[in-house]
Amino acid sequence: MSVIARGTTKAVKIVYPPGCKEVTEELGKDELVRRLKLIARAFQDMGQDDNEQFTGLALHLATDFFLEHQNKDVRLLVACCIADVFRIFAPEAPFRDASHLKDIFMFLNKQLRGLENPNSPTFKRYFYLLENLAWVKSFNICIELDDSQEIFCSLFKLMFSVINEKHTSKVKNFMIDMMTPLLTEADVVSQELLDILLLNVVEPHKSQNRQAYCLAKELLIRASNAIEPYVQQFFNNALMLGKTSESELSEHLYDLIYELNAIAPTVLLSVLPQLEFKLKSNEESERKQVTKILSKMFSDPGSNLAEQNKPLWNCFLGRFNDISITVRTICVQSAVNFVLNHPELVKDVIEQVKIRQHDAEETVRIEVVNTLLNIARKNFDITTPEMLDVIKERTRDKRFKIRRDALNGLGQLYKSITNMDPVSQDKLKKIVWVKDKVFHAYYQQNPEDRLLVERIFNICLVPYQLPPDERMKRLYQLYATLDEPATKAFHEMMKYRHTVRTCVKYLLDGLDRMTANPREHVVFLPKIQQLARTLPDQQKALEQVKKLNELMRDDRRLRLLMRYLVSPDCNCRKANDNVRDILQKLGGGNANCTQSQILLYNNTKSLLERVAPVMVDSNAMSMLVKHVEDAVKGQGTIADGIIDPGEKGAQLLLCMSGVFPHYFKGEDTFDSLISFLKDEDEIVADITLQVFANCGLGLETESPEIFSKLLPILQHTARIGNPKQAKHALRCINSIVRNNKESALSQVFDYVKDNLKPESANYITSIVALGHISYMCPEEFSQSMKTIVSKDIVKDLLMQDRTHGQPVMDSWYGDHLVTEETNAKIQAMKLLMRWLLGLKSNVNNSCTSTLRLFYTVIVHEGDLMEKGLINKPELARLRLQAGCAILKLAEEPVFADLLQREQFQALALLINDSCYHVRVKFADKLHKGLFALKLPLEFMSIFSLAANDPVRERRTCIKRYIQLNIQRRRDFLKQNTALGGKMYLYLPDYAMPYTVHLLAHDPDLKSFDDVQALKNIKECLWFIMEPLVSRSEEYNYQFFRRLIENIKQAKDAQGPEDEDTNKKLYAVCDLALGLLQKNLTNIVLKDENVDPVLPCKLFTKPEKGSINTTVYLPKDFNFEKKKGLIDPTQVNTNQGTFYKRKQDQQPTLETIIVESPGPVVNPHPTCPREPNVKKKKLKLKDDSSETSETPDAEEKTQKKTGKVRGKRVTSEQADNVSESGESEVSTEAKSPTPVKKGGRGKGKNVKANKKGDATKNETTDDSSVNSGGDSVEEMETSQEVKDSSSQDTESATPPPPKKRILKRTVAEAIKQSAQQATAKKGRKKSSDTQEKSNEEEIVPEKSEKKAPQKKGKGVINGENKKTKAAKRTVEESDSDKSEDSTTPKKRKFNLEKDAVPAPKLGKKAAAGNKRKKSQDEEVESNESTSRPSTPEQASQDSNFKSPGSPAPKATPKRGTAKGKAGTRGTSKSPVSSTSSTTSSQSSPATKTTSSKKQTAGKSPKPSAKVNVTNVRKAKPLSNGTEGSSKTTGKKAKATALLKAIQKGNLNKDGKKGAGKKK
Repeated sequence: MSVIARGTTKAVKIVYPPGCKEVTEELGKDELVRRLKLIARAFQDMGQDDNEQFTGLALHLATDFFLEHQNKDVRLLVACCIADVFRIFAPEAPFRDASHLKDIFMFLNKQLRGLENPNSPTFKRYFYLLENLAWVKSFNICIELDDSQEIFCSLFKLMFSVINEKHTSKVKNFMIDMMTPLLTEADVVSQELLDILLLNVVEPHKSQNRQAYCLAKELLIRASNAIEPYVQQFFNNALMLGKTSESELSEHLYDLIYELNAIAPTVLLSVLPQLEFKLKSNEESERKQVTKILSKMFSDPGSNLAEQNKPLWNCFLGRFNDISITVRTICVQSAVNFVLNHPELVKDVIEQVKIRQHDAEETVRIEVVNTLLNIARKNFDITTPEMLDVIKERTRDKRFKIRRDALNGLGQLYKSITNMDPVSQDKLKKIVWVKDKVFHAYYQQNPEDRLLVERIFNICLVPYQLPPDERMKRLYQLYATLDEPATKAFHEMMKYRHTVRTCVKYLLDGLDRMTANPREHVVFLPKIQQLARTLPDQQKALEQVKKLNELMRDDRRLRLLMRYLVSPDCNCRKANDNVRDILQKLGGGNANCTQSQILLYNNTKSLLERVAPVMVDSNAMSMLVKHVEDAVKGQGTIADGIIDPGEKGAQLLLCMSGVFPHYFKGEDTFDSLISFLKDEDEIVADITLQVFANCGLGLETESPEIFSKLLPILQHTARIGNPKQAKHALRCINSIVRNNKESALSQVFDYVKDNLKPESANYITSIVALGHISYMCPEEFSQSMKTIVSKDIVKDLLMQDRTHGQPVMDSWYGDHLVTEETNAKIQAMKLLMRWLLGLKSNVNNSCTSTLRLFYTVIVHEGDLMEKGLINKPELARLRLQAGCAILKLAEEPVFADLLQREQFQALALLINDSCYHVRVKFADKLHKGLFALKLPLEFMSIFSLAANDPVRERRTCIKRYIQLNIQRRRDFLKQNTALGGKMYLYLPDYAMPYTVHLLAHDPDLKSFDDVQALKNIKECLWFIMEPLVSRSEEYNYQFFRRLIENIKQAKDAQGPEDEDTNKKLYAVCDLALGLLQKNLTNIVLKDENVDPVLPCKLFTKPEKGSINTTVYLPKDFNFEKKKGLIDPTQVNTNQGTFYKRKQDQQPTLETIIVESPGPVVNPHPTCPREPNVKKKKLKLKDDSSETSETPDAEEKTQKKTGKVRGKRVTSEQADNVSESGESEVSTEAKSPTPVKKGGRGKGKNVKANKKGDATKNETTDDSSVNSGGDSVEEMETSQEVKDSSSQDTESATPPPPKKRILKRTVAEAIKQSAQQATAKKGRKKSSDTQEKSNEEEIVPEKSEKKAPQKKGKGVINGENKKTKAAKRTVEESDSDKSEDSTTPKKRKFNLEKDAVPAPKLGKKAAAGNKRKKSQDEEVESNESTSRPSTPEQASQDSNFKSPGSPAPKATPKRGTAKGKAGTRGTSKSPVSSTSSTTSSQSSPATKTTSSKKQTAGKSPKPSAKVNVTNVRKAKPLSNGTEGSSKTTGKKAKATALLKAIQKGNLNKDGKKGAGKKK
């Protein structure tokens, strides 16, 4: 038998192996199988030798009959035989036809599907087939075929589909061995084959068939070099050219890149640069995908891609700043794997994450927090402090969701680490700050944050599930290690919870009363509203709390469960059970609940978290007391590492006693507390007294033994303890003693009354004790207290100065430095206050006289008797205490009505006190009283003066106080709608009449047309008006405007007949109306028929039929739109400079400097009250010649220093503020002669005049005079000079006169060059003829009209729009004084010599000057200097006022005209009088002339006083101006005087002086 091979005509004879029978188509299935098995067995045993004879059999078995046979066993046996044929005939197969070979291999592929089921009986033959084909590499024959890729694709598909987890490693290895050569040895790898291979390494195939993935992975590893060009071409087409195959790979390009990088990174060497291009694509989707893949590639364990491809790594880091939110989020999320797997990349990644924590998109910031928390949870050891700092900072994020995630994550970290056994100290150090940050979040005002903090406290910081002993130990250690802000937040949290618990108890009590008596009506709404404000979303919470109240009313079971939670007998375990039962009853946790039920459930849950005492009960409290006792006595290890453990423990007990007083039970607990009273630590004993005051209410009846032990200790402490202990001991006695309280207090009263002597060791304690006893039992001890107050307190203590305070330059120092006498006086003022508060009436005018005394202390700067023995820091404390005492008394209506307007105005000026600490403490005390609605509304007007505070932070703080008080009152009115006619007591808009009246009586406002003072008042008005009108829905514009207009129709009740007083009031009203008009853009008119009510004690009733429509503001008064605080960007931080001007605005004012003998503008504006003794080196400069002073001309004179009282520095000086809040005003060296002090706001200058000093010829460098303009550095004095100045003796050389700032127009500054020659000649002439009198000066009073100027220098000059002629106004505080060796001399301010050169005028103005030149020359010869005719007048004229100081109320006693003005008589009255003059140095010529005049005894000539205005907001400017110590010529002096007379620019004093001229 023969067979013809396909593709040929040659017949080949069929030869069968021995023992094998012929196989034909006629045989049956079973017989055919039997014979094929024999042939297959023979082929298996056959080698490769002598195999040519079986070619025919091989061709026969490869015919279509066998290949397409229906029986699978036949096909399997034939396939095994053909596989052996390939082995036997290798390397040349007997099959020559290509199509035949294709059919054969396709047949073999189909037979290999039998590998799918390893449990099949025929699997061994399939495995043999696979092994044979793999071993011989039979499929390599197909490489030469044209259709090889089709065969290979079929094979690969089959292998990836049949492989499964049941296959052994041999099967998998044979598959790999069979398939790998088809990739490595093929001439080409088709895209289809590549798709089949790569598709198995990406999702979803990767997850669906992991065995196929592993097979593909191994194939890629073995054939990586062979397939690299094909992979590169594929990605190049897909990524760069946009061409993709029809396979599914086109949808998984970037996933494929990631898998190939993990399997065979070498395949992608040329592909990765293309990813850098894609990272910068304009398509967000592409950047997103590439970023996601690269983040995984870089962060995979073992990956070194970042090191190998730095450009790609840097490009990836740039995606952290991508414009797409999604891309940035992906980058942040990848940080977890970088930190966990690649420590070398942590630095680069965390730097980018730190930047993203400030991302504008909140989702990115949330992802930053969650990523870092995820790192900390997975491996806290590798968490760096930088990562934790990022989370810490996000606890203050503006979005609650971010704050919540950050705080919750930190809380869980803290819990996990503190729950370790044992606790890792290294890990604990990393997160020791977490508890502080959690409590810092309680300062947030919204309820969500506060609820979050309370939840974290209960769950994480001190887990409530812990046993009581461990829980209280954790609580103590937590509290004892909190920082100060966190401790305050802890106290606030406990108070907040107590408030909520009290409100719930009120609702339950009301429901019980209504149940017992249905007719009784209980008002629940205020308490329900209060509870709603403690919950998120107040409006919705209000409805839910109302529903809860209705449920408690209708459901008795629910009401009982709630009642137990607020009962004194509630314990922690039962509280947990009740909370669970209540929430189950509401059913909000079920899946079928409505939205309303869910809201009710959530709000009730939040409410119960505060109400239920799950942390503390009576058992836990006894444990806590034991732990604190161990800490106090130093027993055990509980206090290890804690600073002041006893004090911290006592503070915790004090906090708990205020919230849970009913949990302090048992004799052991009280015995431990009594032992604390005997502890050596006075602070612990003092705090324990307060604990007893809170929790000892029922001791007298419930624990008589404890009461009998405690009362003697309290009485003993009240007698001989320190002042604080005495105060708290008396409060404790008042609290625990219910029967026969007078008897218990009388024992203490008798003892302290006998010890009320200055020499007693318990003197201050006795004063404190008497004050509290008089407050607790005013009637029982009224007669004794009256005698004590009048004799011991007022006469013997307050009106006596027994000690001399140590002179210091600071305006404030620590409590430990305060003398005992000052402390006694402070406590004495408190005693008077408490005595009156106990009386609650003005019996025998006690309150009236006390208020007068406090008022005198304030206006005398704290020195009641004006003896000058008390130093500045203690004076500050005394006047502060006087002000605080008045505020406390004003909280009682009976005393508030007794406060006079002058007293109120003096009190208000304390908010502008020179001492920073006084301003701070006074403002805080004022805010506390107003916010509690205890102080009358009129006291809110005091806040307006805070606009003058030089410290920006203080202005911001007080603006916040104003906003809080306004909102507090508006909320109060919303909750109490039934106030009716009493609305004017609470409506914040009614603060405006008080503000207007207060500012109208501002001491700086000398006249109603004082532009500079009005500008300052405008700032003060807007400071309080802006919070009132900032929200249109909160105020009524029409009502607000009518309120101010009504004031203008009335008169000032403080001086109804005084025209000037009323005009000032009307001018302030015009300011307020102008601010309303200029600064408001959101005016909303509301229809309300409410007629404003004006306080009758401030304003008279308007006259019927008269309407005041006059505008009292100066013409063209500037109402620039200026809202809120001064923009800090407009302030130059350098001292001695002004606000920066805008380039597009034409400047109209410029600053010049003249020397002044009195206290002037504070160079260090933090402390606007106190002067500073300075020494300054000044050089004498002259343009024409330099002259040196002789020793006779440099003789020393003694000067007294007057303190500048009430000088309020405005906000323009804010940037010169030191950290300590103190500043000094440069004054002369101190004299040992006592200084007589004046009232508030009076600048005091004392001139020293001693005839015998002429022979002292002592010269120092400090006595030289600088006639040129000092620079800022020269004007500022170093701290060393300050210290040395404070120690000067009588022989010390007095400092030179200080600089005062004046304003003038820029137009005059340019005229200096034109008038230089005239000025030089004038100086030479005036040196011989000027100042024939001993004392000449210019009275610093405001002028009503501006004097025109033609050629002068040194004054304000502005062009009139109509005449275009230059006018000017002189604004200055003091004139210079010339000083002689025997008598200090003053000289007039010279308008030409003492001024800065003025700019050139316009053409028309210059023409006007030429026309008037002849008139000036005629007047020149007629002008002469003059001086006051009497010493009193001279003294009054020399009383220079500091900026912001009010006019003196009384004229001080003066000496004789012969130079005794330096000495003063001692005043017995506490009311002060101001008389201060200081001497200044002048040129040598001037000194010589004045000395000769005084010796000759010639009477001085009267002089006309040129009116100059004191400038309030000004600073020295370093502009090279020439000082006022130079002599001046007659011509400029006569010219200026003539203009002043022509324009009527002289004030009353000036006119009188002018009338006395010769």
